[in-house]
Amino acid sequence: MTPGNNGASTPEDDDPFGYLYADGQANGAQPPSGGYGYPNSVNRVRAVGTRQYGQQAPAPQAPPQQGVYGQPNAHYAAPETLPGGAPAAHSPQPGHGGGGRGRGPNTKGLLIGAIAVVAAVVIGIGVAMTVGDDDQGGDQADATPTPTQSQSSEPSPSASDDKGAEDTFESPTIDAKALRLDGGASLASDVEGAQSDGGIYVTNLNQPGSKVTWTVDGIPKDGAYTVFVSYSTAGEPQSMTLTVNGKEFGNKLNMDNFTGAEDGDFAKGWTKTFAWPTLNKGTNTISVSCNDGDKCNVLLDQLYIKEGQVKK
Repeated sequence: MTPGNNGASTPEDDDPFGYLYADGQANGAQPPSGGYGYPNSVNRVRAVGTRQYGQQAPAPQAPPQQGVYGQPNAHYAAPETLPGGAPAAHSPQPGHGGGGRGRGPNTKGLLIGAIAVVAAVVIGIGVAMTVGDDDQGGDQADATPTPTQSQSSEPSPSASDDKGAEDTFESPTIDAKALRLDGGASLASDVEGAQSDGGIYVTNLNQPGSKVTWTVDGIPKDGAYTVFVSYSTAGEPQSMTLTVNGKEFGNKLNMDNFTGAEDGDFAKGWTKTFAWPTLNKGTNTISVSCNDGDKCNVLLDQLYIKEGQVKK
């Protein structure tokens, strides 16, 4: 190839970009079709000099007004809302593990603390209620009156053992031979079973006017007392008259056959009866007599007195 002769082809044929120049266009150079070898591509190449320069650029738009802090901006759209935008970044959640920067509040510790406070309050209320109930129970116990001797049908057996407690009066037992006998009454010891010293008892009471009298000293105060009479009877029930300080007691002294002894079997008929007269403080006179209308087939053994209305 010689200078000035580059071969059979013309420069525009040899230069693939000859169509961009004016002389190439004059010689009929054409831009290649098909987008430089890429099928179905769009050829947007334009000839040199066709672009217009010096045109006034569009006025810059004012930047969107910044909204109030913390409020959404109407002119702003998050990149993740646009097609092909970056995915939204997830805010890190408060950690549950060891201490790291940005760790959130320890909700488990707060919960445990709250439970502990509630438990302490409940325990305090329970203790206060228990103490209040104990105090109230103690006040009620203190307010309950202690039963007195007059409220009981029988004296307390331990009353004499309590320091400072008044002893219940009980007289010594009087034997038959210490009684004053009148109206034909006499002493005997033929029937076994009498409790008096030597087994001596009073007999011959089964006739009007016969009686025994006991003068007792040391009654501690005026009031109700119980007079006990030990005797024996057999067969049908008996009854005699009790006189206290010269005045007959309201009811007959019941001298029933409580043992069920057969008629004449006085050894089996030893038993006891009682009455509840009112005695005076000091000395009192008590008598058991056979008056008109009485049944007096009895053997009389002993007498004694207890304070209050008791049965044994």
